[in-house]
Amino acid sequence: MKNVRSLFERRKRRVRFAIRQKAAGRPRLSVHRSNAHIYAQIIDDVAGTTLVAASTAEKDLAGKGSNAEAAALVGKAIAERAVKAGVKTVVFDRGGYLFHGRVKALADAAREGGLDF
Repeated sequence: MKNVRSLFERRKRRVRFAIRQKAAGRPRLSVHRSNAHIYAQIIDDVAGTTLVAASTAEKDLAGKGSNAEAAALVGKAIAERAVKAGVKTVVFDRGGYLFHGRVKALADAAREGGLDF
C-alpha cells in the first residue's frame, strides 16, 4: 500500500490537472493547510506570478489558530485583497484536501467577500 503522502500528491496532481483544463485563463485560488496555519493565494498561471495572498501566519490574522473560524477570516481577507487588485473570478484549487471543514469555510468566506467561482 502506498503511503499517505504519495496518495495526497496523486490527488493534488489530479485536481490541478482538471482545474487547468477548465480554467480558461482565470487565476487560481490555491489553498494550503497545515496543523498550525491555513494559507491562500491567487496565482496567475499564465504569467507564473502570485497576485495576492493571505494566511493566519500574518500579523493581522495571527493568534486566530487554525480552525474554521480562522479559515473564514483568511477567506474574507483574500477576497478583499483580490477585489482591490481587480480580480473578480477565479478557479478554486483545493489541492489534495477534501472540500470540507477549514477548506470549505475559506471558500464560503471568499465567495461572500466578492470572489466568483
